[in-house]
Amino acid sequence: MTINQHSGNGGRSSWFGTAHWFVMSENTPMPSLYEANLAELKDQVHAARFTAQQRVNTELVGLYWRIGHTIAERQASEGWGSKVISRLAGDLRAAFPDMKGFSPRNLTYMRTFASAWPDPAIAQHTAARLPWGHVMILLDSLSDKTLRDWYAEQAFAHGWSRNVLSHHIRTGAHNRFDAAPSNFGRVLAGTDSDLAQQITKDPYILDFLAVDADVKERGLEQALVDRIIDTLRELGDGFAFVGRQVHFDVEGDDFFVDLLFFHVEQLRYVVIELKTGKFRPEYLGQLGFYVALVDDKLRRPQHAETVGLLLVTNKNDAVVRYSLGSQQTPVGVASYDMLPPAMKAALPSEEELAAALRTD
Repeated sequence: MTINQHSGNGGRSSWFGTAHWFVMSENTPMPSLYEANLAELKDQVHAARFTAQQRVNTELVGLYWRIGHTIAERQASEGWGSKVISRLAGDLRAAFPDMKGFSPRNLTYMRTFASAWPDPAIAQHTAARLPWGHVMILLDSLSDKTLRDWYAEQAFAHGWSRNVLSHHIRTGAHNRFDAAPSNFGRVLAGTDSDLAQQITKDPYILDFLAVDADVKERGLEQALVDRIIDTLRELGDGFAFVGRQVHFDVEGDDFFVDLLFFHVEQLRYVVIELKTGKFRPEYLGQLGFYVALVDDKLRRPQHAETVGLLLVTNKNDAVVRYSLGSQQTPVGVASYDMLPPAMKAALPSEEELAAALRTD
């Protein structure tokens, strides 16, 4: 709609003599590329904001490293103690009242941080790109430099929250990731086998379920669904829940897949079967059937091949290897545990319990 307002100039109109108002109504059609341009501009705004936040975070962590390095040097050369640290914290807060992070406790973390990563080029280390809260978790939880660097790299690459980082450290993710025995290398082509292997762990830690050790399979499935957020966190990045006891009709015969997930990064369905006992070779036949079924009924041309994961209470790895050798569908086998490794190691063994009972 255009509204022309004419001034008295003998019927002549000019740009200055005419006010042009362009009002877009709800029915005005959008230019053909408007939505695409809007989406592109939104992406640019998000990217710029993320880059700016990353730069601010890196500068802040770098500042904390320099403060910590100075404190460590002065403690070594001049014997700075807790009183000096408290005084320094108070003076910094007074000088910069709008900044947080200058508590005596945080200054101590800065000193530990500088000692843990002594390289002055701290900005080149992955830890400098993590939020400070993540760095504190690494310092509190890990004393080994190699492990600190591994968890820092994983946290940055996958965008782990502090809770996820804590969970993976507590459950020894560095020993579990990509570790499940599988036949992916034999039955999947090229790099697809490496990608599929990346979504596995061994064992899976299900300590968040709070169920009895002798729970039946259906009860375990239901508990996993009831705590689906925790389940997805333990499965790893990219998993989306599709359903439990997913029904398939095969020419009048009914079949039910225990748990079905979709990996949104790899674009593949993942069939998960649960067994509450020890691994048995026949379990892979059932899982392979379900994988083939999902691959035929649900997989689209743009999807990667469906894979299956069998989770068992325990397994004989030699038996697993022989069983995988005869399977033509891509499957892996992993154990699951209701306790994280550190807690499990702290418990007395069956032999120790028996010896204690005999003593009593």
